[in-house]
Amino acid sequence: MSSSSQNEDLRPNPEELLDLYHLRSSPAPSGGESCDISLFAPKRGRLRIYLGMAPGVGKTYAMLNEGHRRKSRGADVVIGYVETHHRPITEEQIRDLEIIPRKSVPYRGILLQELDFDAIIKRHPQVVLIDELAHTNALGLYHSKRYQDVEALLQTGITVITTLNIQHLESLNDIIASITGIRQRETLPDLFLDKADEVELIDITPDALRSRMRHGNIYPLDRVNQALQQYFKLSNLTALRELALRCVAAKTEEQLEMLTRGHDCNYISAWGRTATERVMVAFDGRQRSKQLLRVGWRLAHGLKAPIIAVTIENKDYYSETERNFLKDAIHLAEELKIEVIHLQGKNIAKKLAETAREQHVTQIVIGQPMKTKWEELRWGSVVNQLLRLPTGADIHIVPYSY
Repeated sequence: MSSSSQNEDLRPNPEELLDLYHLRSSPAPSGGESCDISLFAPKRGRLRIYLGMAPGVGKTYAMLNEGHRRKSRGADVVIGYVETHHRPITEEQIRDLEIIPRKSVPYRGILLQELDFDAIIKRHPQVVLIDELAHTNALGLYHSKRYQDVEALLQTGITVITTLNIQHLESLNDIIASITGIRQRETLPDLFLDKADEVELIDITPDALRSRMRHGNIYPLDRVNQALQQYFKLSNLTALRELALRCVAAKTEEQLEMLTRGHDCNYISAWGRTATERVMVAFDGRQRSKQLLRVGWRLAHGLKAPIIAVTIENKDYYSETERNFLKDAIHLAEELKIEVIHLQGKNIAKKLAETAREQHVTQIVIGQPMKTKWEELRWGSVVNQLLRLPTGADIHIVPYSY
Protein backbone atom coordinates (compact mmCIF):
# COMPACT_ATOMS: atom_id res chain seq x y z
CA MET A 1 0.00 0.00 0.00
CA SER A 2 1.35 3.48 -0.93
CA SER A 3 1.94 6.15 1.69
CA SER A 4 -0.76 8.30 0.11
CA SER A 5 -3.38 5.57 0.44
CA GLN A 6 -2.24 4.91 4.01
CA ASN A 7 -2.78 8.59 4.75
CA GLU A 8 -6.26 8.36 3.23
CA ASP A 9 -7.09 5.49 5.59
CA LEU A 10 -5.96 7.52 8.60
CA ARG A 11 -7.97 10.61 7.75
CA PRO A 12 -11.16 11.08 9.80
CA ASN A 13 -14.38 11.80 7.98
CA PRO A 14 -16.46 14.85 9.00
CA GLU A 15 -18.69 12.85 11.36
CA GLU A 16 -15.63 11.42 13.15
CA LEU A 17 -14.23 14.94 13.54
CA LEU A 18 -17.48 16.08 15.13
CA ASP A 19 -17.29 13.25 17.64
CA LEU A 20 -13.55 13.66 18.23
CA TYR A 21 -13.85 17.31 19.20
CA HIS A 22 -17.37 17.18 20.70
CA LEU A 23 -18.83 19.57 18.15
CA ARG A 24 -22.27 18.07 17.77
CA SER A 25 -25.02 20.40 18.95
CA SER A 26 -26.73 17.55 20.79
CA PRO A 27 -26.15 13.83 21.35
CA ALA A 28 -27.42 11.38 18.78
CA PRO A 29 -30.20 9.00 19.83
CA SER A 30 -29.09 5.73 21.37
CA GLY A 31 -30.62 2.28 21.44
CA GLY A 32 -30.11 1.61 17.74
CA GLU A 33 -32.46 4.36 16.57
CA SER A 34 -31.76 5.59 13.09
CA CYS A 35 -31.39 9.31 12.66
CA ASP A 36 -30.38 11.92 10.15
CA ILE A 37 -26.80 13.00 10.88
CA SER A 38 -27.55 16.47 9.44
CA LEU A 39 -29.83 17.14 12.42
CA PHE A 40 -26.81 17.06 14.76
CA ALA A 41 -24.01 18.47 12.63
CA PRO A 42 -23.34 22.22 12.80
CA LYS A 43 -24.27 24.46 9.92
CA ARG A 44 -21.58 24.53 7.23
CA GLY A 45 -19.21 27.48 7.44
CA ARG A 46 -18.94 30.00 4.63
CA LEU A 47 -16.01 30.11 2.22
CA ARG A 48 -14.57 33.40 0.96
CA ILE A 49 -11.70 33.32 -1.55
CA TYR A 50 -9.49 36.25 -2.51
CA LEU A 51 -8.33 35.54 -6.06
CA GLY A 52 -5.35 37.15 -7.78
CA MET A 53 -3.57 37.01 -11.12
CA ALA A 54 -0.10 36.56 -9.57
CA PRO A 55 1.87 36.79 -6.32
CA GLY A 56 2.11 40.29 -4.86
CA VAL A 57 -1.28 41.69 -5.87
CA GLY A 58 -2.37 42.05 -2.22
CA LYS A 59 -4.48 38.94 -1.49
CA THR A 60 -2.98 38.23 1.94
CA TYR A 61 -3.22 41.90 2.93
CA ALA A 62 -6.91 41.96 1.92
CA MET A 63 -7.55 38.73 3.84
CA LEU A 64 -5.98 40.15 7.01
CA ASN A 65 -7.89 43.40 6.57
CA GLU A 66 -11.15 41.43 6.35
CA GLY A 67 -10.15 39.55 9.49
CA HIS A 68 -9.76 42.83 11.40
CA ARG A 69 -13.08 44.11 10.04
CA ARG A 70 -14.91 41.05 11.29
CA LYS A 71 -13.12 41.09 14.63
CA SER A 72 -14.13 44.74 15.14
CA ARG A 73 -17.74 43.64 14.69
CA GLY A 74 -17.44 41.02 17.42
CA ALA A 75 -16.51 37.87 15.47
CA ASP A 76 -14.05 35.35 16.91
CA VAL A 77 -11.25 35.47 14.30
CA VAL A 78 -7.92 33.61 14.27
CA ILE A 79 -5.05 33.19 11.83
CA GLY A 80 -4.64 29.55 10.86
CA TYR A 81 -1.84 30.08 8.36
CA VAL A 82 -0.52 33.30 6.84
CA GLU A 83 2.50 33.51 4.54
CA THR A 84 3.84 37.08 4.62
CA HIS A 85 6.99 36.32 2.58
CA HIS A 86 8.69 38.77 4.95
CA ARG A 87 6.90 41.72 3.36
CA PRO A 88 6.86 44.46 6.05
CA ILE A 89 3.48 45.91 5.03
CA THR A 90 1.84 42.48 5.20
CA GLU A 91 3.51 41.59 8.52
CA GLU A 92 2.31 44.85 10.05
CA GLN A 93 -1.26 44.04 8.97
CA ILE A 94 -1.36 41.01 11.34
CA ARG A 95 -1.42 43.38 14.32
CA ASP A 96 -3.44 41.90 17.22
CA LEU A 97 -5.07 38.96 15.42
CA GLU A 98 -4.72 35.70 17.35
CA ILE A 99 -2.37 33.24 15.62
CA ILE A 100 -2.70 29.46 15.85
CA PRO A 101 0.93 28.20 16.00
CA ARG A 102 2.01 26.12 13.02
CA LYS A 103 2.65 22.41 13.23
CA SER A 104 6.24 21.18 12.74
CA VAL A 105 6.40 18.11 10.50
CA PRO A 106 9.74 16.29 10.00
CA TYR A 107 10.60 15.64 6.36
CA ARG A 108 13.96 14.39 5.07
CA GLY A 109 15.91 15.81 7.96
CA ILE A 110 14.15 19.18 8.10
CA LEU A 111 11.08 20.52 9.87
CA LEU A 112 8.27 21.80 7.66
CA GLN A 113 5.86 24.34 9.11
CA GLU A 114 2.29 23.40 8.26
CA LEU A 115 -1.26 24.41 9.12
CA ASP A 116 -2.18 22.83 12.48
CA PHE A 117 -5.55 21.35 11.57
CA ASP A 118 -6.07 19.73 15.01
CA ALA A 119 -5.37 22.97 16.87
CA ILE A 120 -7.86 24.92 14.75
CA ILE A 121 -10.55 22.28 15.29
CA LYS A 122 -9.97 22.35 19.07
CA ARG A 123 -9.95 26.15 19.20
CA HIS A 124 -13.02 26.21 16.92
CA PRO A 125 -13.21 29.93 16.11
CA GLN A 126 -16.00 31.50 14.12
CA VAL A 127 -13.59 32.59 11.37
CA VAL A 128 -10.14 31.34 10.39
CA LEU A 129 -7.75 32.98 7.90
CA ILE A 130 -5.78 30.52 5.77
CA ASP A 131 -3.32 31.52 3.06
CA GLU A 132 -2.25 29.60 -0.08
CA LEU A 133 -5.27 27.39 -0.69
CA ALA A 134 -3.56 25.18 -3.31
CA HIS A 135 -0.64 24.23 -1.03
CA THR A 136 0.41 20.57 -0.86
CA ASN A 137 0.72 19.32 2.71
CA ALA A 138 3.62 17.33 4.09
CA LEU A 139 3.28 13.56 4.20
CA GLY A 140 1.66 12.21 7.35
CA LEU A 141 -0.99 14.90 7.80
CA TYR A 142 -4.73 14.20 7.66
CA HIS A 143 -5.09 15.60 4.15
CA SER A 144 -2.71 15.74 1.22
CA LYS A 145 -3.87 19.23 0.14
CA ARG A 146 -4.71 22.37 2.08
CA TYR A 147 -8.04 22.84 0.30
CA GLN A 148 -9.06 19.48 1.81
CA ASP A 149 -8.22 20.88 5.27
CA VAL A 150 -10.41 23.86 4.45
CA GLU A 151 -13.29 21.63 3.33
CA ALA A 152 -13.13 19.70 6.60
CA LEU A 153 -13.10 22.94 8.62
CA LEU A 154 -16.14 24.22 6.72
CA GLN A 155 -18.04 21.06 7.57
CA THR A 156 -17.49 21.68 11.29
CA GLY A 157 -19.13 25.09 10.98
CA ILE A 158 -16.02 27.28 10.77
CA THR A 159 -16.00 30.09 8.22
CA VAL A 160 -12.79 30.18 6.17
CA ILE A 161 -11.25 33.19 4.40
CA THR A 162 -8.45 32.17 2.07
CA THR A 163 -6.30 33.19 -0.92
CA LEU A 164 -5.62 31.72 -4.36
CA ASN A 165 -3.74 32.65 -7.54
CA ILE A 166 -5.40 31.96 -10.89
CA GLN A 167 -2.51 29.75 -12.05
CA HIS A 168 -3.40 27.11 -9.46
CA LEU A 169 -6.76 26.17 -11.01
CA GLU A 170 -6.54 22.66 -12.46
CA SER A 171 -8.48 23.34 -15.67
CA LEU A 172 -6.10 26.19 -16.58
CA ASN A 173 -2.91 24.18 -16.05
CA ASP A 174 -2.09 23.81 -19.75
CA ILE A 175 -3.04 27.39 -20.61
CA ILE A 176 -0.89 28.80 -17.77
CA ALA A 177 2.04 26.64 -18.88
CA SER A 178 1.74 27.91 -22.46
CA ILE A 179 1.62 31.53 -21.24
CA THR A 180 4.40 31.48 -18.65
CA GLY A 181 6.49 28.47 -19.68
CA ILE A 182 6.11 27.09 -16.15
CA ARG A 183 4.01 24.05 -15.28
CA GLN A 184 2.23 24.55 -11.95
CA ARG A 185 2.57 21.49 -9.72
CA GLU A 186 0.21 22.67 -6.99
CA THR A 187 -3.37 22.80 -8.25
CA LEU A 188 -6.89 22.40 -6.93
CA PRO A 189 -10.12 21.35 -8.67
CA ASP A 190 -12.14 24.20 -10.15
CA LEU A 191 -15.23 22.77 -8.46
CA PHE A 192 -13.82 23.88 -5.11
CA LEU A 193 -13.80 27.46 -6.35
CA ASP A 194 -17.32 26.97 -7.69
CA LYS A 195 -18.50 25.99 -4.18
CA ALA A 196 -17.19 29.20 -2.63
CA ASP A 197 -19.83 31.52 -1.21
CA GLU A 198 -17.80 34.58 -2.19
CA VAL A 199 -14.93 35.08 -4.65
CA GLU A 200 -13.35 38.53 -4.72
CA LEU A 201 -10.75 39.53 -7.29
CA ILE A 202 -7.83 41.52 -5.90
CA ASP A 203 -7.06 43.41 -9.06
CA ILE A 204 -4.09 45.55 -10.01
CA THR A 205 -2.77 46.59 -13.40
CA PRO A 206 0.29 44.72 -14.73
CA ASP A 207 2.29 47.97 -14.78
CA ALA A 208 1.46 48.68 -11.14
CA LEU A 209 2.43 45.15 -10.11
CA ARG A 210 5.75 45.44 -11.95
CA SER A 211 6.31 48.76 -10.18
CA ARG A 212 5.77 47.04 -6.82
CA MET A 213 8.30 44.45 -7.92
CA ARG A 214 10.93 47.08 -8.78
CA HIS A 215 10.56 48.67 -5.34
CA GLY A 216 11.27 45.33 -3.66
CA ASN A 217 7.76 44.99 -2.24
CA ILE A 218 7.29 41.45 -3.57
CA TYR A 219 10.67 39.73 -3.93
CA PRO A 220 14.13 40.67 -2.60
CA LEU A 221 15.89 43.17 -4.85
CA ASP A 222 18.44 40.59 -6.04
CA ARG A 223 15.60 38.57 -7.63
CA VAL A 224 13.68 41.46 -9.18
CA ASN A 225 15.33 41.71 -12.62
CA GLN A 226 15.04 37.98 -13.25
CA ALA A 227 11.38 37.94 -12.19
CA LEU A 228 10.52 40.94 -14.40
CA GLN A 229 12.11 39.25 -17.41
CA GLN A 230 10.42 35.89 -16.81
CA TYR A 231 7.17 35.22 -14.96
CA PHE A 232 6.33 38.90 -14.38
CA LYS A 233 6.71 39.94 -18.02
CA LEU A 234 4.05 42.42 -19.09
CA SER A 235 2.57 39.99 -21.62
CA ASN A 236 2.33 37.21 -19.01
CA LEU A 237 0.64 39.42 -16.43
CA THR A 238 -1.81 40.80 -18.99
CA ALA A 239 -2.89 37.27 -19.98
CA LEU A 240 -3.11 36.10 -16.36
CA ARG A 241 -5.18 39.13 -15.43
CA GLU A 242 -7.62 38.40 -18.26
CA LEU A 243 -8.02 34.80 -17.03
CA ALA A 244 -8.68 36.01 -13.48
CA LEU A 245 -11.23 38.58 -14.65
CA ARG A 246 -13.05 35.96 -16.73
CA CYS A 247 -13.09 33.53 -13.82
CA VAL A 248 -14.68 36.02 -11.42
CA ALA A 249 -17.13 37.21 -14.10
CA ALA A 250 -18.28 33.61 -14.65
CA LYS A 251 -18.72 33.15 -10.89
CA THR A 252 -20.72 36.37 -10.65
CA GLU A 253 -22.95 35.34 -13.56
CA GLU A 254 -23.60 31.97 -11.93
CA GLN A 255 -24.58 33.60 -8.62
CA LEU A 256 -26.88 36.02 -10.46
CA GLU A 257 -28.61 33.10 -12.18
CA MET A 258 -29.11 31.37 -8.83
CA LEU A 259 -30.62 34.52 -7.31
CA THR A 260 -32.89 34.99 -10.30
CA ARG A 261 -34.09 31.40 -10.13
CA GLY A 262 -34.85 31.90 -6.45
CA HIS A 263 -37.09 34.92 -7.11
CA ASP A 264 -38.76 33.96 -10.38
CA CYS A 265 -40.25 30.51 -10.79
CA ASN A 266 -40.64 31.13 -14.54
CA TYR A 267 -36.93 31.80 -14.97
CA ILE A 268 -35.15 29.33 -17.26
CA SER A 269 -31.63 28.75 -15.97
CA ALA A 270 -28.56 28.47 -18.14
CA TRP A 271 -28.50 24.76 -17.30
CA GLY A 272 -32.01 24.48 -18.71
CA ARG A 273 -31.16 26.40 -21.86
CA THR A 274 -28.20 24.13 -22.59
CA ALA A 275 -29.70 20.87 -21.39
CA THR A 276 -29.33 19.42 -24.91
CA GLU A 277 -25.54 19.90 -24.82
CA ARG A 278 -23.35 17.01 -23.68
CA VAL A 279 -19.57 16.83 -23.90
CA MET A 280 -17.45 13.70 -24.41
CA VAL A 281 -13.64 13.56 -24.12
CA ALA A 282 -11.81 10.69 -25.83
CA PHE A 283 -8.48 9.92 -24.17
CA ASP A 284 -5.88 7.17 -24.01
CA GLY A 285 -2.53 6.36 -22.44
CA ARG A 286 -0.60 9.26 -23.88
CA GLN A 287 0.79 12.14 -21.83
CA ARG A 288 -1.47 14.73 -23.47
CA SER A 289 -4.63 13.03 -22.15
CA LYS A 290 -4.70 15.32 -19.11
CA GLN A 291 -4.68 18.31 -21.45
CA LEU A 292 -7.68 16.90 -23.32
CA LEU A 293 -9.60 16.44 -20.08
CA ARG A 294 -8.92 20.03 -19.06
CA VAL A 295 -10.05 21.33 -22.46
CA GLY A 296 -13.21 19.23 -22.27
CA TRP A 297 -13.95 20.39 -18.73
CA ARG A 298 -13.60 24.06 -19.74
CA LEU A 299 -15.90 23.48 -22.73
CA ALA A 300 -18.52 21.76 -20.59
CA HIS A 301 -18.21 24.40 -17.87
CA GLY A 302 -18.71 27.17 -20.41
CA LEU A 303 -21.75 25.42 -21.90
CA LYS A 304 -23.00 24.45 -18.43
CA ALA A 305 -23.34 20.95 -19.84
CA PRO A 306 -22.69 17.45 -18.44
CA ILE A 307 -19.40 15.81 -19.41
CA ILE A 308 -18.15 12.24 -19.77
CA ALA A 309 -14.75 10.83 -20.68
CA VAL A 310 -14.23 7.66 -22.70
CA THR A 311 -11.12 5.50 -22.89
CA ILE A 312 -10.70 2.32 -24.95
CA GLU A 313 -8.64 -0.06 -22.87
CA ASN A 314 -6.25 -2.53 -24.45
CA LYS A 315 -3.77 -4.03 -21.99
CA ASP A 316 -1.68 -5.58 -24.77
CA TYR A 317 -1.40 -2.26 -26.59
CA TYR A 318 -0.23 -0.01 -23.75
CA SER A 319 3.34 0.06 -22.44
CA GLU A 320 3.97 0.44 -18.72
CA THR A 321 4.63 4.16 -19.20
CA GLU A 322 1.36 4.58 -21.10
CA ARG A 323 -0.54 2.68 -18.42
CA ASN A 324 0.83 5.13 -15.85
CA PHE A 325 -0.25 8.08 -18.01
CA LEU A 326 -3.70 6.52 -18.30
CA LYS A 327 -3.89 6.07 -14.52
CA ASP A 328 -2.91 9.72 -13.98
CA ALA A 329 -5.53 10.88 -16.49
CA ILE A 330 -8.27 8.85 -14.79
CA HIS A 331 -7.24 10.33 -11.42
CA LEU A 332 -7.50 13.84 -12.88
CA ALA A 333 -10.95 13.04 -14.30
CA GLU A 334 -12.06 11.96 -10.83
CA GLU A 335 -10.79 15.24 -9.35
CA LEU A 336 -12.71 17.19 -11.99
CA LYS A 337 -15.84 15.10 -11.30
CA ILE A 338 -15.88 13.72 -14.86
CA GLU A 339 -17.57 10.35 -15.29
CA VAL A 340 -15.16 7.91 -16.96
CA ILE A 341 -16.49 5.18 -19.25
CA HIS A 342 -14.13 2.24 -19.88
CA LEU A 343 -14.67 0.38 -23.15
CA GLN A 344 -13.05 -2.64 -24.80
CA GLY A 345 -12.48 -3.04 -28.51
CA LYS A 346 -10.00 -2.83 -31.36
CA ASN A 347 -11.94 -0.45 -33.63
CA ILE A 348 -11.51 2.67 -31.49
CA ALA A 349 -13.23 5.14 -33.83
CA LYS A 350 -16.30 2.92 -34.16
CA LYS A 351 -16.56 2.51 -30.38
CA LEU A 352 -16.29 6.27 -29.85
CA ALA A 353 -18.99 6.98 -32.45
CA GLU A 354 -21.33 4.37 -30.93
CA THR A 355 -20.82 5.80 -27.44
CA ALA A 356 -21.43 9.35 -28.67
CA ARG A 357 -24.76 8.32 -30.19
CA GLU A 358 -25.82 6.23 -27.18
CA GLN A 359 -24.96 9.02 -24.71
CA HIS A 360 -26.56 11.76 -26.89
CA VAL A 361 -23.24 13.62 -27.05
CA THR A 362 -23.19 16.94 -28.91
CA GLN A 363 -19.51 17.88 -28.49
CA ILE A 364 -16.54 15.49 -28.83
CA VAL A 365 -13.04 16.48 -27.71
CA ILE A 366 -10.18 14.42 -29.16
CA GLY A 367 -6.46 14.95 -29.63
CA GLN A 368 -4.76 15.84 -32.89
CA PRO A 369 -3.18 12.80 -34.63
CA MET A 370 0.47 12.35 -33.72
CA LYS A 371 1.33 9.76 -36.36
CA THR A 372 3.39 10.55 -39.43
CA LYS A 373 1.70 10.52 -42.84
CA TRP A 374 3.29 7.12 -43.54
CA GLU A 375 1.98 5.70 -40.25
CA GLU A 376 -1.51 7.03 -41.03
CA LEU A 377 -1.45 5.41 -44.48
CA ARG A 378 -0.31 2.10 -42.99
CA TRP A 379 -2.37 1.89 -39.80
CA GLY A 380 -4.99 4.59 -40.22
CA SER A 381 -5.94 7.52 -37.97
CA VAL A 382 -8.61 7.32 -35.27
CA VAL A 383 -9.44 11.00 -35.80
CA ASN A 384 -9.86 10.68 -39.57
CA GLN A 385 -11.97 7.54 -39.14
CA LEU A 386 -14.14 9.25 -36.50
CA LEU A 387 -14.73 12.23 -38.81
CA ARG A 388 -16.23 9.87 -41.40
CA LEU A 389 -18.56 8.11 -38.95
CA PRO A 390 -22.05 9.31 -37.93
CA THR A 391 -21.75 10.73 -34.40
CA GLY A 392 -24.32 13.54 -34.36
CA ALA A 393 -21.74 15.72 -32.60
CA ASP A 394 -19.35 18.56 -33.29
CA ILE A 395 -15.75 17.30 -33.09
CA HIS A 396 -13.06 19.47 -31.48
CA ILE A 397 -9.51 18.40 -32.46
CA VAL A 398 -7.07 19.68 -29.85
CA PRO A 399 -3.42 20.26 -30.84
CA TYR A 400 -0.73 19.13 -28.42
CA SER A 401 0.45 22.56 -27.29
CA TYR A 402 2.73 21.94 -24.29
